[in-house]
Amino acid sequence: MQNQLNLEGVERQPLKDYTEKAYLDYSMYVILDRALPQIGDGLKPVQRRIIYAMSELGLSAGQKHKKSARTVGDVIGKFHPHGDSACYEAMVLMAQDFSYRHPIVDGQGNWGSTDDPKSFAAMRYTESRLRPYAKSLLAELAHGTVDWLPNFDGTMDEPAVLPARLPNLLLNGTTGIAVGMSTDVPPHNLPEVASALVHLIDNPKATVAQLMKHISGPDFPTGGELVSSRDDIKQIYSTGGGTLRLRASYRMEDGDIVIDSLPYQISGSKILEQIATQMRNKKLPLVDDLRDESDHEEPIRLVISPKSRRVDVDELMSHLFSTTSLERTVRVNMNIVALDGRPRTFNLVGILGEWLKFRKDTVKRRLNHRLQIVLDRLHILDGLLVAYLNIDAVIKIIRTEDKPKPVLMKKFKLSDLQAESILNLRLRNLAKLEEMKITGEQKELNDERSGLEKTLQSAARLKSLIKKEILEDAESYGDPRRTAIVEREAAQALDESQLVASEPVTVVLSRRGWARAAKGHDIDALALNYKSGDGFLAAAQGKSNQLAMFIDSTGRVYSVLAQTLPSARGQGDPLSSLFKPPDGAEFCGAMIGESDDRYLLASDAGYGFVATLEDLVSRNKAGKSILRVPAGGKAIVPAFVPRDTECLIAAVSSIGRLLCFEMDELPELAKGKGNKLINIPASKYKAGDEQLVAATVIPEEASLQVHTGTRAMTLKWNDLDNYYGDRALRGSMLPKGWRKVERLLATDIAE
Repeated sequence: MQNQLNLEGVERQPLKDYTEKAYLDYSMYVILDRALPQIGDGLKPVQRRIIYAMSELGLSAGQKHKKSARTVGDVIGKFHPHGDSACYEAMVLMAQDFSYRHPIVDGQGNWGSTDDPKSFAAMRYTESRLRPYAKSLLAELAHGTVDWLPNFDGTMDEPAVLPARLPNLLLNGTTGIAVGMSTDVPPHNLPEVASALVHLIDNPKATVAQLMKHISGPDFPTGGELVSSRDDIKQIYSTGGGTLRLRASYRMEDGDIVIDSLPYQISGSKILEQIATQMRNKKLPLVDDLRDESDHEEPIRLVISPKSRRVDVDELMSHLFSTTSLERTVRVNMNIVALDGRPRTFNLVGILGEWLKFRKDTVKRRLNHRLQIVLDRLHILDGLLVAYLNIDAVIKIIRTEDKPKPVLMKKFKLSDLQAESILNLRLRNLAKLEEMKITGEQKELNDERSGLEKTLQSAARLKSLIKKEILEDAESYGDPRRTAIVEREAAQALDESQLVASEPVTVVLSRRGWARAAKGHDIDALALNYKSGDGFLAAAQGKSNQLAMFIDSTGRVYSVLAQTLPSARGQGDPLSSLFKPPDGAEFCGAMIGESDDRYLLASDAGYGFVATLEDLVSRNKAGKSILRVPAGGKAIVPAFVPRDTECLIAAVSSIGRLLCFEMDELPELAKGKGNKLINIPASKYKAGDEQLVAATVIPEEASLQVHTGTRAMTLKWNDLDNYYGDRALRGSMLPKGWRKVERLLATDIAE
């Protein structure tokens, strides 16, 4: 029989309860001890430990730099038992002047760049020390201002929070992702924040609107423009959350556009890549050249050369703001660990008010600590003065008594501390001059004690002291605003047709549905090279920045920018690869032109109408149903309708009947079946004996070409009288040998 496991003394609990508690404990650890900053010093634990470790290593501003590996080793060995790479990355972030509004670490070597913030050198190659700004975090650390906690192994103590003299959280901002919550606090301008703090000290009931007279908005280290409206910024400061729109700033220089600042956390190389991609794809013809002229004197200098001086620079930049990272949104979520140790979302009044509570408590602790030192010193000086006034008796007791300390305490009513100080006196300090020094020091310390006690007992004096120190630090570490606040309209991308050079093109469609665009209008589409078994079907003339439209046999119309069609040097691409026509559908014609240009659309059943191109546009790959085609029928090649001239419509059936009638007799529709062009008896159409094979529009005094096979017959304007009639008639038969018509073509005005 096997021995049973002895579970005596082992706690037993359901797995569900254990996992729930373990996950909650882990979540709270991540929230409070890793990802979210403390409102007092605005630092996460790893940042606080790095700064403290550097101060303990004597790496203050003005001292010699030391290897970063030395600092990282101290941090992870004494205070932060985590990975060295994560610790070093946190240290690098505090050294990058493009990441921190007020960098805390001063680095030598490669600490990354705006193009690639993570391109910093390894810690063994870089050196570092603290910047002067770090004094605002550390100056009062030894003055009894903060609580101390044991480190992870209990061998030494570390500060629970640094006694920040300024609201570092608002000044440098922070980001962090915890479990179930995150934080995104943008950086701000120090003089503005200091002014708002002073106002809030004087007016504890100040509103967000009143504080915004001092803090106009976030101030990012990389400059640029904050283009959100004042109402949006006020909403963020009122609720503690929202989004801001940041935009690059630019200026004109000798006809070129010079971008001299970028949105926060956007690299110049990324911008150049985005613009260059548009140029390669021929979607930015307004730009002639793109250069990166950044150097040490101008860290950001991206130069864009417009195609010509006629280019509207504002429109071009608006397009680039809309389509590249030259404009970006920044999330704001001021979720911070409050003084009570609980994370919550603060608005502007709340975050400044909470920090002032921290600062007031810190200043009180500093004053009380100093007061206690002064009182202790006065107590010792009182004992020393007694010794000097009774120097002979004191010397006699010391020389004759085996244990002089208790005797001194009893005879002169001294405390243990006073007696110990007397016994520790050096002989050189027994001179008469020392009595005068003690008296002078007592006077100075009594004056200081009086000032400290008055300040601690007076709320007004305490407020004045806090305001004075805030303004002094703002003077020492503050600088002008970098991010301009300019309310602007949202950027608008240019229409696709505006981004393409306007050049004459001829769109050619083959019988098997292959399309291409040939440059120019003097193209003989019949002479182009076609695939074996394929041939010319239709052509339309327009411009490269216009939409080319194609109609299939079911009456659906599809559109694509003519610029994107393949060149006529090849045989084109099948339209079935660009669009998704219904099964069995064939492409029957091509159209192109201005949005108000008109085309004649018709089905082989003999019905049709005139349509405006703007009614035919479809961005859907499945096209747009325009012409209603009867079952078993199909659309015929559309015909262009000339502007501002009297026209005839010519329609020819498969048995050679040609009818010409006035253009005014046909309606203009957006979609539908249309009206009857030529009378084709239903019985014959259903039997497949007769269909409409072609229709065209003939301007006044022009000629009509009737194509049969490789031959063409020209009917001049006067010859058309033989085929003229009302719409929907049967028409007249063409001469023998010309009745198998393939297409009709209106030619130039007759001679």
